[in-house]
Amino acid sequence: MGSAGRSAVFDVDGTLVDTNHLHVVSWWEAFRQAGHQVPMHAVHRAVGLPSTDLIAHLLGDDRDTDQDADISAGHKALYGQYFDRLPALPEAGALLRRLHRDGWTVVLATSADGAELGALRRAIDADEAIAATASADDVDEGKPAPEPVEHALELAGVPAERAVFVGDTVWDMRAGSRAGVRCVGVLCGGVPRADLEESGADAVYADPAHLLSALGDSPLS
Repeated sequence: MGSAGRSAVFDVDGTLVDTNHLHVVSWWEAFRQAGHQVPMHAVHRAVGLPSTDLIAHLLGDDRDTDQDADISAGHKALYGQYFDRLPALPEAGALLRRLHRDGWTVVLATSADGAELGALRRAIDADEAIAATASADDVDEGKPAPEPVEHALELAGVPAERAVFVGDTVWDMRAGSRAGVRCVGVLCGGVPRADLEESGADAVYADPAHLLSALGDSPLS
């Protein structure tokens, strides 16, 4: 498609699939098993960061980093219990299919990979609309660094000014802003509108269904 194309880049967890609170409970339990009492509201605000960054954010830089791998593995195992029933957010698949029909190159930007990514894609059920997936494994730094979004743009083959990034967390909005793309926030991940706007959201919608219904007046028109 080259420079004439347009790309819609989507975060997945909390944006297209209703997983943020499943992640919160899984992280909370993984921390508990490692001897740390971390409040769930604090975990929720950190969801969307890469695993090691999330642990550092919640336990601090003076923590025993030897525990990091076990905590991360604990979260992964606990969260894996949900793979067969991850719930897509309303009209998530329909939104991606509509954008694909409208000529947008749809790319997913997610830290998920392997079985987790497969489970998320099954939940969304719009594989025919998804051109590529930008995995966190392919970049040095995860959100809020711009690399995940920049990598997605490389896969789509479009410059930042021809792209829109849709996400649900402060980290998403910061990453998209730093990458120079227009940012759209959704409230279905549980992050307040004001936090998304302060972090760079140009527009905010309730969920994929709301964005789809308002598409003509949105940055994705």
